[in-house]
Amino acid sequence: MVENVDISKVLFLDIETVSVKSSYKKLDDNFKELWKHKSKSILRKYDEDLDDKEVADLYPERAAIFAEFGKIVCISVGVVRRDKETKELKVRLTSFASENEKELLHEFSKMIMQHYNDPKKTYLCGHNIKEFDIPYICRRLVINQMPLPFSLQLSGKKPWETAHLLDTMELWKFGDRKNYTSLNLLAAVLDFPTPKGDMDGSQVGRVYWKEKDLDRISFYCEKDVLATVQLFLRYRRLPILEDEQVVHVNRSES
Repeated sequence: MVENVDISKVLFLDIETVSVKSSYKKLDDNFKELWKHKSKSILRKYDEDLDDKEVADLYPERAAIFAEFGKIVCISVGVVRRDKETKELKVRLTSFASENEKELLHEFSKMIMQHYNDPKKTYLCGHNIKEFDIPYICRRLVINQMPLPFSLQLSGKKPWETAHLLDTMELWKFGDRKNYTSLNLLAAVLDFPTPKGDMDGSQVGRVYWKEKDLDRISFYCEKDVLATVQLFLRYRRLPILEDEQVVHVNRSES
């Protein structure tokens, strides 16, 4: 599993995404038509004519999960280190969050290029990271016409060339490709604190567009990163982190 991975060389991460516009009606005509076509695929109504209300109602619910119709508003990361005095593990959590996606992607990419750009020495870890977080980040970098850090240049790579991507959901599959297992479920099964709190992923769009509360989204995202760290430790059969071993750091302080 991950027994031979040095946890201090792992960047744990999670992203939060929202629809690129607050509502379907704010899309231009071209994207309205493209979303209508996408809606047929989502609803599996390939040969049916969808009414405008059905298409419009689906947009705030589902657009955020597609990089072509959504955008990233937060990337939270966690780094685990051993305290020199107590010898205990500690995790530092911080978030790249902004209404300006290009700005947050720039800051995140800069950190990757400085500290996690050697796939032979460092790792990126997340829950469902191979199917969602990493492809989404890469696609949004391309859409924003920004360079991909070397560790994210994955096109055409062989499986052994992407071993630096540690997917905690894939690790749970043990070869079983049929089911998605949520972080929340694994928290319950493996007995560590659930990442869920006063909101869930389905509410991120509302909190962003209606409440304009990026701090709340960042804290929620950091809880998912922390849960991923705890899951990683469970895979290693190591003690989970207690509250005093967790530090939330504002970007201005890091």
